[in-house]
Amino acid sequence: MSVACRMLALLCLLAACVQAQAAPTVTLGSKNFTEGVLLGEVATLAVREAGVDARHRRQLGGTRILWRALQEGSIDAYVEYTGTLAEELLRMPGADRAALEAALARDGIAMTAPLGFDNRYAIGMRRERAAALGITRLSDLAAHPALRLGLSNEFVSRADGWPGLRTAYGLPHRPDGLDHDLAYRALASGAIDATDLYATDAEIPYYDLVVLDDDRGYFPSYAAVVLYRAELATRAPAAVAALHGLEGRIDAATMQRLNGRVKLERESDAAVAADWLGLDADTGDGRAARVWRRTREHLALVGLSLGAALLVALPLGIVAARRPRLGQTVLTLTGLLQTLPSLAVFVFMIPLFGIGAGPAIAALFLYSLLPIVRNTHAGLTGIPRELRETASAIGLPASTRLLRVELPLALRTILAGIKTAAVINVGTATLGALIGAGGYGQPILTGIRLDDLGLILEGAVPAALLALVVQGLFEAIERGLVPRGLRMAARS
Repeated sequence: MSVACRMLALLCLLAACVQAQAAPTVTLGSKNFTEGVLLGEVATLAVREAGVDARHRRQLGGTRILWRALQEGSIDAYVEYTGTLAEELLRMPGADRAALEAALARDGIAMTAPLGFDNRYAIGMRRERAAALGITRLSDLAAHPALRLGLSNEFVSRADGWPGLRTAYGLPHRPDGLDHDLAYRALASGAIDATDLYATDAEIPYYDLVVLDDDRGYFPSYAAVVLYRAELATRAPAAVAALHGLEGRIDAATMQRLNGRVKLERESDAAVAADWLGLDADTGDGRAARVWRRTREHLALVGLSLGAALLVALPLGIVAARRPRLGQTVLTLTGLLQTLPSLAVFVFMIPLFGIGAGPAIAALFLYSLLPIVRNTHAGLTGIPRELRETASAIGLPASTRLLRVELPLALRTILAGIKTAAVINVGTATLGALIGAGGYGQPILTGIRLDDLGLILEGAVPAALLALVVQGLFEAIERGLVPRGLRMAARS
């Protein structure tokens, strides 16, 4: 297994090296919501305008993923909020800017002054619903325990989110976790009565929502700042100067208006950011070029992970078939890997391989093991006993029996396992977009964020077609490698 682990690490390293060859000097990340992506684009364009090569790794996920990526050097900077920094990341409630900067410095991280706006958390309701119930303050919610609360998944569990809010206001509700962008649609449709808001969300005026007064002063200030690695000041001082050049330039009204142009008017993040900075907007690639680029990324994720799995799973399947007691252990362990939630596995791999293709390949490798191991084991143990005994009786060595008799007879079953693993990987690889691996998941995530069905289909349809192509390819391989007589025998 140690050899296998080394092989996997080598493959992930090779993937990372491929990316690194074209990697920019400065890498900026952004969270998976409209404002985060937009500000990430603003910061990236500002750095480029300063003459520094920069790349934006957009919508990488939630706060913890971005924070860890910054600490480990997978990204060089991202936009954060002081309240989140104090309450959730550094666990320093009420800390002032000087205290936050001192704590960050110990981790080799610096931050800019506020960009100019405060994006506080808030709880919002449809105006007519709030008026009908006489709710204007957060404390009023306690008198209406039957209200349906749908809160963003991150808010439900974070230190400055629901747990503290529930305690501060004595709220009896049991909220459901939702994606932040989907929560607005649920609120507008009446599926929920209240949700958490960001103060600069364009949806607040668009849906005519009322923001409930935080009458007990629970939520801290959430001034937007740019966090960056301190060593960037030496490696790319012009980039640091460009980030500091954004200080105090964006007020709350401007931020809400920019969010609205992206979220409601369907303008691209890059175009809105460039317009605000007074730069020429990059028209970007056409749909065909984008699909082709995502296809290459997706194929790389699936191909590298499946190749690594073949190198490990086939020998494990052979060992499991020849040593029944050890085989049960192998099948049990690979089965346990399959039961792990896929999103959790992707995130767990970040500390080992950073952000990007590496952790995605590692996670997909683990999910590929069970179908190949199990089918290799089933194919070999399913060979009639008389055939194995005949091969042994004529004096064939064990290695020859395996290569010339057993594997050819088990080939159809083995190929079925490989096909299953490949098709599963095509679908699961879409989650790689959450950690910056690209692929078909990128337009799907963006489409969900922007409520754009076209973008969702831009990723979903090619993923489905690729799965069908992969399945057809392996069926063709089976027809080419497996003798017709064995295929007929398997069907009878």
